[in-house]
Amino acid sequence: NTVLSWRLRLILHLFSHLSRFKETTSWRFRNLSSVPEGLDVRLRELDLSNNIIRHINSQSLTVPSLLRLDLSYNQLEIISEGAFRDVAQLQELNLARNALSHNVDSTSRALGSLHRLRRLDISLNGLDDDTAGLYLRDKSILESLDLTGNGLTRLRPKLFAESLSVRSIRIENNLIAAIEEGTFEPLKKLKILNLARNNLVYICDFKLHQVKLLNLSRNSIEFFVTREDGHPYELEILDLSFNNLLYFPMVPKTNRLRYLHLQSNMVGTLETDTLISEADSLYRELTSEDEVNDAVDNNNIYSNWKLMPLVYMDLSSNHFRSLPVETLSHLTSLVTLNLSKNCLQDISFNTTKGGHVGGYHQPSLTFPSLRYFDLQNNGLRQLSTFFLEALPNIETLNLKENSVRPCDPKDQLGPSETTRVSLNSMSPCVSFWNIKTLRSLDLQDNGIKTLHQNTFEGTPLVSLNLASNVDLIFDIGALEGLQSSLQSLSISGNSMTTSALSLPCLKALRRLNMSNNNVDVLPGIISCSPLTELDLRNNGLTSMNESVVDRLSLYLDVLYVSGNSFNCCDTKWLKTLNREKVNIPDLDHAVCLSVNGTLLTGLLRNHSLHCSLELSPKITEPNLGQIIIIMLFVSTVLITLVVFVKKVCCNTGSLIV
Repeated sequence: NTVLSWRLRLILHLFSHLSRFKETTSWRFRNLSSVPEGLDVRLRELDLSNNIIRHINSQSLTVPSLLRLDLSYNQLEIISEGAFRDVAQLQELNLARNALSHNVDSTSRALGSLHRLRRLDISLNGLDDDTAGLYLRDKSILESLDLTGNGLTRLRPKLFAESLSVRSIRIENNLIAAIEEGTFEPLKKLKILNLARNNLVYICDFKLHQVKLLNLSRNSIEFFVTREDGHPYELEILDLSFNNLLYFPMVPKTNRLRYLHLQSNMVGTLETDTLISEADSLYRELTSEDEVNDAVDNNNIYSNWKLMPLVYMDLSSNHFRSLPVETLSHLTSLVTLNLSKNCLQDISFNTTKGGHVGGYHQPSLTFPSLRYFDLQNNGLRQLSTFFLEALPNIETLNLKENSVRPCDPKDQLGPSETTRVSLNSMSPCVSFWNIKTLRSLDLQDNGIKTLHQNTFEGTPLVSLNLASNVDLIFDIGALEGLQSSLQSLSISGNSMTTSALSLPCLKALRRLNMSNNNVDVLPGIISCSPLTELDLRNNGLTSMNESVVDRLSLYLDVLYVSGNSFNCCDTKWLKTLNREKVNIPDLDHAVCLSVNGTLLTGLLRNHSLHCSLELSPKITEPNLGQIIIIMLFVSTVLITLVVFVKKVCCNTGSLIV
């Protein structure tokens, strides 16, 4: 038993000692000029980043178990040939932001000894094409490579000839103007390729079937062409944003593209017909085909898009003056479309290709999967009813910063289809009623002056933004039909008075923004809503109705009140909110008006003492008139008293005699 107990204690002691060992050690920001001595040989991860180390010699690293080493953000100029001899198991090496363009022979031989390396970061080292190639020798199992921020100008096949297992390459922010054929094609495992922020002008024959993510943003690319070769492409994410594209990218028939970023280009400069025609010609010229491939219908290179499983497309900040409906309608899987910051004015969708069902026009071109549509900051005045009907599953519509005027539903009740078509073609307004799927609508800053009765009837909105429509007036019943669905409403910055605000009882409303208006009385109708957040900043409130606040405080979590001129001594509403523990984040910045007319900041939180002093009677010094009256009164009393005393004395004297 004694021996067993001793062995047990020994095992526990050893276990305790081992458990105290840390596999990771950090020496970041220690101002080190060399690798520390006496490192534990069992270390798995060592962080020496952000120091001033210039040289790694052959005796610096004797940590045979080391798997990850970070030497980034030092001043490394040379790594001795045998520096990594005792870290042969190293799998991840970060050498970013050093000076590895010096002493290339020695450093390249040192790196060449790391045969197990899987991740290598040599970004921001001032490397040229040849130096980068030397550092990539003997990297047969390398999986991730970062060459960002160097000086590469031309990519050649020999660069990655000894790194055939690489799966992710970042060569962002270099000076690359050309990529020779055969550079990336042999990299059969390559999935992620980032070539952003370079000087590429054309992608004439993209044929990297294996790549899933390709980032070519912030180059000078004018067109992107993929030859139709019958092989499937794995590409899922393509980023061509911030380039000089005139055309949509030309992709093969068999692809898996889901996310396409085309923002900040020049697409839309050409009219749709011209764009398609020129794209077809360009494709024939670059692929040396006399006739467009059989996979292309009606000489339209973009007919291939109908097989593309695209769900997201960003076309913001381009030059569209009209919506390329026929091209985009091929994208039957598209869920999100961003066309903000273009030059669109009217979207009149009244194609003659559609049939008629029961005497009712049925558009032939639809966007069956589109749910999120961003049209912010165009010049839009009209979206035809037929276009909105072509969005059978639309949920979110962003029309912020346009010139959209909601139609009066009474004007939409034409007796015939002819009347309905006429109204859509002649009336510069948008009908928002009876859009069964729409949940979120943003009409901020559209110059809307009147919201008519039943504007949104039949449209179960959950979120509605009407902010920054100066002098907006709500007709009675303007929000009729939204009582049971609307959860978020913004009417901020409309210069609205209490009388101009006609709200129904919105029984589902949770967030209400009434800031930056001229409201002087808190509308009692809002107390029927289970509000959790209420913004009343920058209005004309001096107090709040206590009964309204009582009902609001049942649900309210957050209230904003700064920018009003409350009465410092009329704060029953504040006591109620404090009692119910409602959070008022800006209370210390709120001002109130004292009895003598002074605006005071921060007093609402501690108003009791001030108000007791303001309301207590004060002893005032008598003025000159009061002093004269008092003196006359005292003089009169004294004279009367003297006369009386003399008379008494005289009478007494006569009696004695």
